[in-house]
Amino acid sequence: MTLQIAAESTGSPMINLGVFFAFVIVTLFVVYRVTNRNSTASDYYAAGSSFSGAQNGIALSGDFLSAASFLGISGAIAVHGYDGFLYSVGWLVAWLVALLLVGERLRNTGRFTVGDVMAYRMKQRPVRAAAANATLVITFFYMLAQMAGAGGLIALLLDVHSKSGQALIISAVGAVMVFYVLVGGMKGTTWVQIIKAGLLLLCVTFMSVFIIAKFGFSFSALLEQAAQNSSLGDRLLDPGGWYGENAMSQLDFVSLALALVLGISSLPHVLMRFYTVPNAKEARRSVVWCSWSMFVFYLAILVVGYGATALVGSDAILDAPGGENSAAPLLAFEIGGPMLLGIVSAVAFATILAVVAGLTLAASASFAHDVYANVIKDGKADARSEIRVARLTAIAIGFFAIIGGIITNGQNVAFLVSLALALAASANLPTILYTLFWKRFNTTGTLWSIYGGLVSGLVLIIFSPAFSGASTSIITSVDFHWFPLSNPGIVSIPLSFICGYLGTVLSKRPADPDKQAEMEVRSLTGIGMKV
Repeated sequence: MTLQIAAESTGSPMINLGVFFAFVIVTLFVVYRVTNRNSTASDYYAAGSSFSGAQNGIALSGDFLSAASFLGISGAIAVHGYDGFLYSVGWLVAWLVALLLVGERLRNTGRFTVGDVMAYRMKQRPVRAAAANATLVITFFYMLAQMAGAGGLIALLLDVHSKSGQALIISAVGAVMVFYVLVGGMKGTTWVQIIKAGLLLLCVTFMSVFIIAKFGFSFSALLEQAAQNSSLGDRLLDPGGWYGENAMSQLDFVSLALALVLGISSLPHVLMRFYTVPNAKEARRSVVWCSWSMFVFYLAILVVGYGATALVGSDAILDAPGGENSAAPLLAFEIGGPMLLGIVSAVAFATILAVVAGLTLAASASFAHDVYANVIKDGKADARSEIRVARLTAIAIGFFAIIGGIITNGQNVAFLVSLALALAASANLPTILYTLFWKRFNTTGTLWSIYGGLVSGLVLIIFSPAFSGASTSIITSVDFHWFPLSNPGIVSIPLSFICGYLGTVLSKRPADPDKQAEMEVRSLTGIGMKV
């Protein structure tokens, strides 16, 4: 019966494709209209710092509200209940770190990339190279989640069940994403994210209000029906349904929570958005607008997740081609038929396109600005050649993202994003905080902190159940894991702080007091900030 429901719930592939192509055409037209010639690096990387705090805040939410939020969390709530909702709690609380510690000082100190801040008072070449390496690895893991979400969505909405067919359409999604970046730069990408965020908020709000109305505006009645229609029964509403089986799974949840709360404020593509506003005041406003947008979204996604269980059923969701990631689309078909499913599919595709475009731009900017312009050319590259390298890098990154998306097709996208967040919190956050707040911090400490967090996180992920040894692993055919936790954050994040401290105190090269004083004044006041 569940297989039949899943099969029927794909709706009309022609409607789904039609709505999606309409979105692509509209957004490409917007990109063409708003994009200038991108003749300078500031235009291409930071849109000339021309966006207001409100605009950038909506774009920030659009940049982060990815397939993991829309598809992954709604599916996690529908299948696992309470524990699935904890993902959204962690991501919402995480913006306090960006608001209180990172956003304002980062905007005042840097110009285009995270490497600008990390290398401000350090030896430029090795630190920028390390920052670029971390950015590329983190971005790649985050892209895997988005492309995996694309694969699951395509399987459900276009009724494409063969791996080769899904791989072909993942490639098409990747090509459109790269085109956004090549043509639009930061300004075009920002407007795509603003449009996408608006559509996503309208979509989930409409669905949540309709679902609550269907149950007489009684959330309790909704939860009761969800528990009856779930394989977990009443445990769907209690903590521990996903991470409470034993002490090790509880420790895994603590590790996950650390990655969620500390990871957002160190994601390269999120931090890069602070450079699109003219000053620190607008950077603070950006975080406030983003936080309220995400609050509304995650409140609605709670209703959508439990609504999917109540109206579709957890077994039907798991049996659908997209697995957990199909909960929201299946619910859309249940309450609105093929037309609403087409709209939801278009919004989900738009989510993937906009987020991956932002990721691609961040990674290409880091390589072109930090590695090419400041390491290879020693700061003497002209704007035209730097932008050309950034565009070539975007093409290369798009290719690898497509390959990775084909490999990880079918994984829960929220889980994959948590791995990227763990890497970001390990490699970037300790380094940024030490750079901004510790006077003694030096080049050796910076390198130890970045590489200590990045390498330890990568090693623990590769040898964890996330990669092999479990039915939900990326590779299920072999088992070479020895690290017992699926998320490495509880080990790799503290280790990065320790490495940064030891590298600093053991180094024979002291910090530059003049550059440190200059950075402190600039980070607090914005004096000397380049726009």
